[in-house]
Amino acid sequence: MIYKDILIIGSGIAGLSFALKIAKERPDLSICILTKKSKTESNTRYAQGGIAVVLDKITDSYQQHIDDTLKSGGGLCNKKIVRMVVKKAAARLKELINWGVEFDKQTSGEFSTGLEGGHSHARILHHKDITGFEIEKKLILQISQYSNITLLDNHFALDIITTESIQNNIHINTCYGAYVLNQQDNSIKIFTSRITLLATGGSGQVYQTTTNPSVATGDGVAIAQRAGAKIKDMQFVQFHPTAFYKINSNPSFLISEAVRGFGAWLVNKNGVRFVLDYDERGELATRDIVSKAIYFELLKSHEDNVYLDCRHLDMKEFKKHFPSIYNHCKKNGIDLYKDQIPVAPAAHYQCGGISINAKAQTSIVNLYACGECSHTGLHGSNRLASNSLLEAIVFSHEAYLHIFNKIDYVNKVPHLVFKKYPAKKANLSKINNLKKELKALMNLYAGIVKTSEGLILAHKQLLKLDLLIKEKYQNVAPNYEIIELKNLMSVAHLIVNQSFKYINKRKINRNNEIETDINQN
Repeated sequence: MIYKDILIIGSGIAGLSFALKIAKERPDLSICILTKKSKTESNTRYAQGGIAVVLDKITDSYQQHIDDTLKSGGGLCNKKIVRMVVKKAAARLKELINWGVEFDKQTSGEFSTGLEGGHSHARILHHKDITGFEIEKKLILQISQYSNITLLDNHFALDIITTESIQNNIHINTCYGAYVLNQQDNSIKIFTSRITLLATGGSGQVYQTTTNPSVATGDGVAIAQRAGAKIKDMQFVQFHPTAFYKINSNPSFLISEAVRGFGAWLVNKNGVRFVLDYDERGELATRDIVSKAIYFELLKSHEDNVYLDCRHLDMKEFKKHFPSIYNHCKKNGIDLYKDQIPVAPAAHYQCGGISINAKAQTSIVNLYACGECSHTGLHGSNRLASNSLLEAIVFSHEAYLHIFNKIDYVNKVPHLVFKKYPAKKANLSKINNLKKELKALMNLYAGIVKTSEGLILAHKQLLKLDLLIKEKYQNVAPNYEIIELKNLMSVAHLIVNQSFKYINKRKINRNNEIETDINQN
């Protein structure tokens, strides 16, 4: 058993920035960061576009950013949270810069800001087309300077440790750390802590095609759900419209939204721009609208992809702004001077997740969550481009403020009876096939366009697949592949079930509105 004051599960922008702030202000506290692969492998690393911040108060404003976020979220955002995040963006940006993160600047010395879909103003700060990589690299460098932070690679959280009690007739569920698989020797370690923060990223790997890295298997959501935490709005999975189309590619290489902000056009096989038929903003409509436009265009054409046309752009400037995209295309035989980029939508961002309040507290005492694994209310039904890194760093700061003041009043870990895991080794020969079956099922029935009928079929097939997984892996020793599969299955159930409830609730509301309208007339 290993004791730490604070346990952080996940090494993206949310977990790292939180650790840095606590470590600096409280050198007396022991802090441990666990990550299931290498310390740099996270969704943060692959974020290309940047971070949305209002800096130009003459032509832009907080209210415009707020309005853009609300519109993108389909009216389902928490307005108080949106206002808080937008107004605190500049202060959080300053901290990133102080930690050494570099953002592109113009020759005048002012920040170079990009335009992305759904934004009414160019307010995206970026580091070429590898913003996330730049942030991850600089935060990891800062972490290494603090002796009270331990960062452990290849440590996969299996479950969180909780105890239940009744206080004043209220049921209380309290977190005291996590059970963790050390992949180096396949042993199970018990990490106990006064405070635990989940910063585990998203769940894009539940789909066949995703821009997310292989580690994005919804682990935080799955373990929080198993512990009884409230999970909200998992039906809102955002698909990015422009992932580089390549058969059997997982993860898919992302062609940043900033490329469309730079002026690229989306065209069909006949070279016709088609998104304007769906929205007057064309290529710069929000991601949900552009993804659906591509989806319906592909249904009509029976093609596998559409194209991003960059041939009319200043290619010298393009290479300067998007070097990794240009090089990826070149490696794959696409000459951007004369060729178009094949693209198709791919699962990109989990808008729902572990329900938290404005202080990043979950429904379980002493368990916090930040970043993509959490549901804050910022995104509603569809995240506005480049609001994700912003959300992560704002909420990690709010968690830090709350925990900094609270931790001295949190009791040390009591005497606990710990869970024991089976020792029997599993036969893993079928596990990849089971993963493929699950992903194919989710793509078919729970993708860009969902229907009640499709979700019912998905639910029935998930139950069969779940039964098969339990028969094979219920009473066996924890293993990386098995735990990932079980977590993916948990996430799939949540997406399908919450999607079905949401669709049917909308149908009931629509029918009530129609009936009211008929009665009034």
